[in-house]
Amino acid sequence: MRLFVVLLSLLFWFSPVTLLAKENILLLKTWKGQDVSGWLMSEKLDGIRAIWDGRTLRTRGGKEVAAPQWFMKTLPPFAIDGELWSRRGNFQNIQTIVMDHQPGERWQELTYNIFDVPDAEGGLQHRLTKLAGWLQLHPTPYIHILEQIPCRNNAHLEAFRREIEAKGGEGVVVRDPDAPYEKKRTANALKVKSFEDDECVVTAHHGGKGQFVGMLGAFSCRLPNGKVFKIGSGLKKNDRLNPPAIGATVTFKHQGWTNGGKPRFPVFLRVRIMKPEENTIIVD
Repeated sequence: MRLFVVLLSLLFWFSPVTLLAKENILLLKTWKGQDVSGWLMSEKLDGIRAIWDGRTLRTRGGKEVAAPQWFMKTLPPFAIDGELWSRRGNFQNIQTIVMDHQPGERWQELTYNIFDVPDAEGGLQHRLTKLAGWLQLHPTPYIHILEQIPCRNNAHLEAFRREIEAKGGEGVVVRDPDAPYEKKRTANALKVKSFEDDECVVTAHHGGKGQFVGMLGAFSCRLPNGKVFKIGSGLKKNDRLNPPAIGATVTFKHQGWTNGGKPRFPVFLRVRIMKPEENTIIVD
């Protein structure tokens, strides 16, 4: 029995999904005001991160994406990293399309927005030219290269961030143009947002008052550190009529942390949808 357990553990450890998770991918740190003059900035898209290795499309967590064949045929024979996206403020719809086990024509609503070519040589702009050259020979409306804008100084970065957020965007990513693609969380790639976002697990529902009588007023949720708090802001009418299930993982934004380890001014954003047969989050 012990031998069976060991073999099963080894099989999991060396599975393609686990290997992708262990090797990791480029992950962002948070901008803390350091000088980023001369770096490259782009919009941070609120879609689903997708990594194409030349054969398989996977999420950040390593789960294979069931994209339609006609979409897969538009992808290059080399690795690219980007975001499956449609438009600002449309994350729930994007997530529903991508998690569907029987992908259909709704994939035509999506584009694959590329911000790096992991295995190419040189700095960021040079790596992206590899994909640009391939797209000239194999044009497709489903692959876009994210525009990389030279950052003059920190004031320019802040102005760009305000412009994106005013349009309903999530924020900005700023990157060192000379840094290689690093398969880790790196200080050479930074997210710039006016708020932080995190996840928690729903533990209880609380009835509404006034205009929300008979609906959800707020819900309690638990952080990984064990702290429990309430979220009542950011809920749309449909969320109040069909509240996130107890045990569901939700994403919320906030304005930093209290001394007690709880979020300041938490606002509900969305529910993380999971594959029921795997009990595993499909997006990250």
